[in-house]
Amino acid sequence: MKITELRDLTVPELEKLLEDKKEAFFNLRFQKVKGNLENTNMIKNTKKDMARIYTLLAEKKG
Repeated sequence: MKITELRDLTVPELEKLLEDKKEAFFNLRFQKVKGNLENTNMIKNTKKDMARIYTLLAEKKG
C-alpha cells in the first residue's frame, strides 16, 4: 500500500488493517517454513506496510 492511501484512513481503520497485516505476515512466515511460499518478496512488502501503519498511528495518536 502507498502511504497516501493510508493517510486517508482513520485510526480504527488503521488498527484493523494492522491486525490483518500481522495475521498475513504470520501466515507468510508459516508458508515459508513449510516450503509452500513461491513469492518471498511478499514477506518484505508486508513488513514495510506494517511499518508504514505503525508510523501513521504514532503520528495520529501523538
